[in-house]
Amino acid sequence: MDFNDYQKLAILTDTMGGKPQPIDSHAFLAQLLGLVGETGEIAEKFKKIYRDKDGVFSPDDKKEMTKELGDVLWYISVVCTYLDISLQELAELNIEKLQDRMKRNKLKGSGDNR
Repeated sequence: MDFNDYQKLAILTDTMGGKPQPIDSHAFLAQLLGLVGETGEIAEKFKKIYRDKDGVFSPDDKKEMTKELGDVLWYISVVCTYLDISLQELAELNIEKLQDRMKRNKLKGSGDNR
């Protein structure tokens, strides 16, 4: 499965419309907040691994983290669909940006346009 296939399948499970949405719509805001929430869940799980397990990442932790990362991927895919952005294009442009930074020795630092 490639990113485009994933995006086509993921949007079929969207209960908020399943098509491009304006950024001021209820659907867009709900999915954007869902993305933020899932990202927070990942941070929370890692915090508990550090706090309660001295940073030891078990096979069960990996399984749970994989589920949470999948949820983040779903929300990213839906938000991209709402904005009429191909998930494949998003991935390709991100790699191009990172490769350009690597060529220019700018992977470290701050600012989106470094």
